[in-house]
Amino acid sequence: MVPLIDISPLETDTEAALQVAQDIGQACRTHGFFYIQGHNVDKGLQQDIEEVSRQFFVLPEEEKQAIRMELGGKAWRGFFSVGEELTSGMPDVKEGIYFGQELGASDPRVQNGLLLHGANLFPDALPHMRFIVLAYMDALTRVGHTLMKGIALSLGLSPSFFEQKYTRDPLTLFRIFHYPATSHPKNQSGRWGVGEHTDYGVLTILKQDETGGLQIKSKESWIEAPPIPNTFVCNIGDMLDRMTRGLYRSTPHRVKNVSTQSRYSYPFFFDPNFDAEIHPIDTEEIRSFQGGATKRWDHKDLDTLKGTYGEYILGKVAKVFPNL
Repeated sequence: MVPLIDISPLETDTEAALQVAQDIGQACRTHGFFYIQGHNVDKGLQQDIEEVSRQFFVLPEEEKQAIRMELGGKAWRGFFSVGEELTSGMPDVKEGIYFGQELGASDPRVQNGLLLHGANLFPDALPHMRFIVLAYMDALTRVGHTLMKGIALSLGLSPSFFEQKYTRDPLTLFRIFHYPATSHPKNQSGRWGVGEHTDYGVLTILKQDETGGLQIKSKESWIEAPPIPNTFVCNIGDMLDRMTRGLYRSTPHRVKNVSTQSRYSYPFFFDPNFDAEIHPIDTEEIRSFQGGATKRWDHKDLDTLKGTYGEYILGKVAKVFPNL
């Protein structure tokens, strides 16, 4: 069973914070997933992001297409239709919107044409969506920094280790996904909302609606990660797997809408600085860990990873949207 952890003690420097860190470390060593409560993300803001998402996806198709990803250019932002995003080469049964840190034209990264950096696209019909999305991303960024403090403590490191080396200026990416309803969900056996995959960065913080459908791989079987009110589901990504030589393993997961109603999900990716070079962390536990040779779902070897996180993620997203 995926553990539920109250992370509020991480805001202090007490022994309770160390216990929370130990719980996070245990979860990262076993499932690679855990639920969090005590995150201080305003319930009203969560309700706002749900409401504006429903408002967006019932807009006429031409209004959604007015902010399609092709118009986002190098920033890689905007709307995509069902089937346009691929996972392991297969079309996903979902539509969605990509967001990132809001950067103006005068930002040096934008002026230099750095991929995945720029302005977001928002629909004219929902002028309040900009404020809600950016406020939500700010709130989740704070949660990300808090969780990385806990992960650092769980590895016996300084609480500021990740911020100092990797996440002082994190690459923060946010998605809103809509998995359309189907009248015969049980007949969609070969069609996944999102197929089996692992996430790219260090940490994903996921808000689910009440529908369910998230599955994670536990050893050789798949288990459900059902929604729990006012919690987020967190999982570690490939870069934390790489940093810990597989001690904290990025866990495959997948999604299928098995209901007869629409499903919405809100993954927030808290990733390393775009230009950060990812290396194994030098601790005795990580050096001595021997379990990292276990075969990954995609047969990749993260020990051979070279270069920056930006190079890694660009190689991935190019396969997700080959038409772009």
